[in-house]
Amino acid sequence: MGFKRLLASLGAGGASVETVLTEVNVVPGGVVQGEVRIQGGSVDQAVEGLNVGLQAKVEVESGDEEYRQNIEFTKVRLGGAFELQAGAVHAVPFGLEIPWETPVTMIDGQALRGMHIGVTTELEIARAVDSSDLDPINVHPLPAQKAILDAFIQLGFRFKSADMERGHIRGTRQTLPFYQEIEFFPPSQYRGLNQVELSFVADAYEMDIILEMDKKPGLFSEGSDSYRAFKVGLDDFHGTDWAAYLHQWLSEVGSKRSWF
Repeated sequence: MGFKRLLASLGAGGASVETVLTEVNVVPGGVVQGEVRIQGGSVDQAVEGLNVGLQAKVEVESGDEEYRQNIEFTKVRLGGAFELQAGAVHAVPFGLEIPWETPVTMIDGQALRGMHIGVTTELEIARAVDSSDLDPINVHPLPAQKAILDAFIQLGFRFKSADMERGHIRGTRQTLPFYQEIEFFPPSQYRGLNQVELSFVADAYEMDIILEMDKKPGLFSEGSDSYRAFKVGLDDFHGTDWAAYLHQWLSEVGSKRSWF
């Protein structure tokens, strides 16, 4: 159960906030539930609003520079304004929907390095906004996503890294201002191949799957034989042997380039 504490930076005697998550393990399209507990300080205070949201730490490329930026990609207001009496305690339950495009942070129970997604809490008092630390959540893959990931593992690929990049993959259903890339080291049978990058862009019905070999920095080289994008239904993915599908594509590209 996730637990964070924030002492409001609104002067001596200010309110404090606790955010408790009921369950930190979620899937895209699911709901993270929890409770925000506001503890009144030594003086009465007018609370103008309380918000919870989801935040991701995303890589941003700007010219020759690269830096990481916190992006809040969903936000819910919990109730309206109220008077917080000194010493009083308010418990506000919430359910925060996880967007279908939310990046995966866990594979087979193992955390993906480089993934930072969690719940933020904002308390608005006297026209000031006090934000809490991030309460991390574990985003597990949907069954259709897990089928693709399992196919890579079955072929002998090893997880290299994952990141979230600001930008848009053209030709997809993407609505968030960033996307995830999961990178794999290839097994020895695919000699000459440096890595394969995988991205999911899902909605409530299906998802775009984007695969790329030898990606050029900052460009999805759509149309080349090293790029493949296809759609998979979230409920009708069972009929495909995904390991065979991936192997066929890799073999076709590798043969053309005399890689293997």
